[in-house]
Amino acid sequence: KHYSGKPAEEWPPLFWGILRRRITDLQRRRTVRNRILVWTGRSATDDDEELPAWEAPDLGPDPARALAARQAHAAMSEAIRALPRRQQQAFVLRVLEGLDVADTAKAMGCTAGSVKTHLSRAMDALRTKLEEWR
Repeated sequence: KHYSGKPAEEWPPLFWGILRRRITDLQRRRTVRNRILVWTGRSATDDDEELPAWEAPDLGPDPARALAARQAHAAMSEAIRALPRRQQQAFVLRVLEGLDVADTAKAMGCTAGSVKTHLSRAMDALRTKLEEWR
């Protein structure tokens, strides 16, 4: 409505702002849903996941390897959820979604330097938390 009379060059800030708010809303919704599921004794399934999810590799029929992969996947997912929101956003957008630094900065509403800092801190935290899975 407000952008109908504006040139197309002015639309990207609107798009990135909407995307940033949508990601924040999804994270809030997931947090509330997970709390409710914990209270009711149920667990979330990957089918309910609205944000991109890291997929555990298919290691074939070996039960021990499959169990180790599921445990590693669970540890990785938990470690990502434990990150601060901005680090989580940087990690999801850069690593899982594959956006470049400039697009990630637009989506997060910050500078490219901030994206690099958040991603570096996220990677350091994940390396520390997941050391046993190396």
